[in-house]
Amino acid sequence: MSTDTVRAGAAEEAAERRREQRGWYFYDWACSVYSTSVLTVFLGPYLTAVAKHAADADGFVHPLGVPVRAGSFFAYAVSASVIVSIVVMPMAGAAADRTGRKKPLLAAAAYLGAGATTGMFFLDGDRYLLGGLLLIVANASLAVSMVLYNSYLPQIAPPEERDAVSSRGWAFGYAAGAVVLVANLALFTAHDSFGVSESTAVRICLASAGVWWGAFTLIPLKRLRDRRTSSSGQASAHGWRQLAVTVRDMRRQPLTLSFLLAYLIYNDGIQTVISQASVYGSEELGLSQSTLITAVLLVQVLAVGGALGMGRLARTYGAKRTILGSLVAWTLTLAAGYFLPAGAPVWFFVLASGIGLVLGGSQALSRSLFSHLVPSGKEAEYFSAYEMSDRGMSWLGPLLFGLTYQLTGSYRDAIISLVVFFVIGFVLLARVPVRRAVRDAGNPVPERI
Repeated sequence: MSTDTVRAGAAEEAAERRREQRGWYFYDWACSVYSTSVLTVFLGPYLTAVAKHAADADGFVHPLGVPVRAGSFFAYAVSASVIVSIVVMPMAGAAADRTGRKKPLLAAAAYLGAGATTGMFFLDGDRYLLGGLLLIVANASLAVSMVLYNSYLPQIAPPEERDAVSSRGWAFGYAAGAVVLVANLALFTAHDSFGVSESTAVRICLASAGVWWGAFTLIPLKRLRDRRTSSSGQASAHGWRQLAVTVRDMRRQPLTLSFLLAYLIYNDGIQTVISQASVYGSEELGLSQSTLITAVLLVQVLAVGGALGMGRLARTYGAKRTILGSLVAWTLTLAAGYFLPAGAPVWFFVLASGIGLVLGGSQALSRSLFSHLVPSGKEAEYFSAYEMSDRGMSWLGPLLFGLTYQLTGSYRDAIISLVVFFVIGFVLLARVPVRRAVRDAGNPVPERI
C-alpha cells in the first residue's frame, strides 16, 4: 500500500471522526435546555403552585392516598426520578455494550424524555399528579440518554483529543441553555403583550424545551454510528443484578473506583451549589426573582467560555491538574459567597460569574478523564456508574446544607459548609495515580493527563 493511499485513508478517517464529533456535540445542545429552563427555572415553582391549588384545607395533596405537603411534592418527585434512574441506567448501559446498538437506545430515551417534557404544556388546573409523572419520566430518560451519550466519547475521540471534545460538548449545552432561556424570559416577562397568561407562558416555556430536545436530537442520531464490541451479543443481566455485576467488575479496577469516589464527593458539592444558590440569594441576600433568573443566565453564558478555556488549560497542564485547580476555585468562590452583602445584586452577579467560569470546565474534564479509565467495550456500563455518581448520590450536599441551616439558622453557614466537599474531593483526586489507572484499564496513556 502506497504512502499516499495510507495518508488518504487517515485523512478520510479523521474527517469521519470530526463529523461524528460535531454530531455528538449537538446532543448536549439538544438536552441541556431541559436542565436549564425546566429544572432550574420554571418547573419547581410552577408544579408547586399546581400542587397547592389541588391541596386540601390543611395544605396536603394525596398521591396514591399518601398525605404529602404540597410544597414538598416537587422535591419528592425529583427523588423518585433518581430512584427510577438508578434502576434503569445499569440495564441500559449493559444492553448498549452487549448489543453494540447504542443509537436506537439513545433515540428511545431522548424521545421519551422530550415527549414527557412537551406534555408539560397540559399541566394546568390541579394536575399535579400528571406533573409528577412527567417529571419522573423526563428526568429518568435524561439520565439514561446521558449514559449512552457519554459512552460515545472514548469511541469518537482519541486520547489526545478527548479533553477538547468533551469541553466543546459542555460548551454547546450551556450555549443552548442560554439561547432558549433568553427566549423563555422574553415570553415570561412580557406575556401580556403576547396575549397569554403567566401560567400559559410558563407551560409554553416548559413544552418548548421538549420540542427543542426532540428536534435537535435528530442531528446526533444521523451522524453517530454504532460499533459492535467483543462483548456484543452476550446476554444482559437485569435490574439490581446488573448493577451488582457492574460494581463487581469495577472492583478489578480499583483506581477507576478511586476516581469515581473523588468525583462523587466534589460533584455533590457542585450540584448542591447549583441547586441552593438561588435559595441563598433569595432568603439570605434578599434578592428578587428577576435578579436570580438573570444570574442563572449569566452562569450559562460564562460556562461556555469556562468549559472551552479549561479545555485549553488541560492541553498544557493535563486534565487532573486542571480539575484540581477548579476545585480550589470552587472553594474560593464559596468563601467569597459567605461574605456577600445582602441586597447587593452586583456582588451576587460577581459570584455567579465565578461559578459559571469553573462550572462547565470541571464537569467536562471530569467526563473526559473518566473516559480514559474505562476498559474498552464497557463504555456504557461504566458510564452508567458515572451517571449514578452524578445523580444517584447528589443528596449528601443538600442534606448537609439543610442540617447546617437547621442547627445555625444561617444560610451563610450553610453555604460555607459545602467547602468540605471540595476539600475532600481535592485530596482524594490528588491521590489517584491517573497514568497508572489508564494503563490498568488497558488504554493508551495520553502525553498529558
